[in-house]
Amino acid sequence: MKADTLPAGQGHAVTDAVNDAVRAAITRLVHNHEADPDAYKGPIYFMMHGVRSEHRARELAAALHAALYGDLEPLSRAVPPTP
Repeated sequence: MKADTLPAGQGHAVTDAVNDAVRAAITRLVHNHEADPDAYKGPIYFMMHGVRSEHRARELAAALHAALYGDLEPLSRAVPPTP
């Protein structure tokens, strides 16, 4: 699955906090074997191979899309932070 910032337009920028949260979530997914180790973690686009199902890929894509627009809650639900 892939999410990118290019369709958002020239003026859209992903903040450092959002980029850090997305990178951390992808790292957790790789660590938990939910995505392949070749995941690309931004900043222009984010891509993961080996996601276990289409449903999970869609859930992650929606969470990443929301995060790229500043809403981190769906990402936190989809990939809970490690305690």
